[in-house]
Amino acid sequence: MKDFIIIGSGTSGSVMAYYLTKAGFDCLLLEAGKEFTAKTFPQNEMDYNAQMFWNGGMDINVNATLAFLRAKCVGGGSVVNQCLLDRFDEFALAPWREASGIEFFTEKDLTPHYDEVESHMNLQYIPKEHWNRNAQLFVEGFEKLGYKWAQLRRGQTDCAIEQGNDCIVCLGGCPRNSKQSMLVTFLPKAREQGLEIETQVEVQKIKDVGGNRIKIFAKKNGQDVELEAKHCVVAGGSLGTTKIMLASGFKKELPAMGEGFFCHPQIMNFAVFDEIIDAHKGAFQAVKSDDMRMREKGFKLENVFASPIAVAMLYPGFGKKHQEWMKKYRYLACIEVAVRDVGRGTIKLDKHGRLAIHKKLSKEDRARAERGIKTVHEIFKTVGAKDVFTAPFWFGLHLMGGCAIGTDPKKSVVNEHFQVHGHPNIFISDSSTFPAAPGLNPALSIMALTHRASQAIIEHV
Repeated sequence: MKDFIIIGSGTSGSVMAYYLTKAGFDCLLLEAGKEFTAKTFPQNEMDYNAQMFWNGGMDINVNATLAFLRAKCVGGGSVVNQCLLDRFDEFALAPWREASGIEFFTEKDLTPHYDEVESHMNLQYIPKEHWNRNAQLFVEGFEKLGYKWAQLRRGQTDCAIEQGNDCIVCLGGCPRNSKQSMLVTFLPKAREQGLEIETQVEVQKIKDVGGNRIKIFAKKNGQDVELEAKHCVVAGGSLGTTKIMLASGFKKELPAMGEGFFCHPQIMNFAVFDEIIDAHKGAFQAVKSDDMRMREKGFKLENVFASPIAVAMLYPGFGKKHQEWMKKYRYLACIEVAVRDVGRGTIKLDKHGRLAIHKKLSKEDRARAERGIKTVHEIFKTVGAKDVFTAPFWFGLHLMGGCAIGTDPKKSVVNEHFQVHGHPNIFISDSSTFPAAPGLNPALSIMALTHRASQAIIEHV
């Protein structure tokens, strides 16, 4: 019997596996998706969406107004994101202390954990000589209007932009092993320390049978599988973890389970220029807003772009009008509005045991989005855009909540040691424990909190 079974190999599960195996524990890591490498990543946008994401590309809320993206592969979201790594500041953490009653949500207390996980990665800022025209226009507009901006910090080693490589390819996995995903950082080290990984194992539910025994019920290639360990760490992300815990029947004793689901709703804004922009070329993300006025209004901005299929999906209609839009692809610039949402969603299971995501944009969420969109239009017009188009489709990225951390079992699911209330051998360590949306890229903080959780677990067992 294993010491630990870890469910989910993403940004949290892989980090947890490294620290637990380093401490000498016998660990098994379960992943519902497949394992890809730099040589085997799907070669086009359609294939990687179908093969590396849940449900062939996206989950949708119950009224089909928001689409949520979550990876289904070894390494999880770290494989398909842009590895943008921010530390949370007081503005992000203060609401967490208030919501959870937990005092370690401070910059001072989290700094050692950030320092530790950062020591395993190579972090860089995109140098100005590698900015594409989209990034240049972003900064030009910000400076003309008196807004503060900053360079994005990215986990990478050698993207070889000067040789003509395009980072937009990394949305389907980095073919150079430059991006500092779990595949090239924590997972190889954990494997060297004895970690076992089983792929295409979809966990259905877990059961605390007492006596230091946790049973895991899963399906592997359609066949029922039953596993057992002394302890279990659930790290399947906000939707995955919450689904497993709900299916396992824990909501009866923990009423907060499934409540408080947040994300960062994203709205893409395109501008048409007379000059060729080629926003898809080179380092397609390099800069972000760094203006407290924007954060206080509940949004942030980043220069970003999308591959042709995604851009085609974001423009409504069909036929000649749509074809004329796609002909402008190389002339488009893009700025993304990311909302720090406050509307609390709920994750449930339907009568068939499938996810039912009840998530609407609140009146305040929409007001924040409108402020951001208005600012983007102002920026683009300032730098000479011929036309500006805001996509009508909204995406929920950075999925958070559902199993919130806190001191009160009536209002939270896990305690300050990341143990499920009342079940000391079951731990949850991923973004599902977030008590509120931070308004910043969460990947690095997921890693830092996982390091803290691993230390609490090691001390506990």
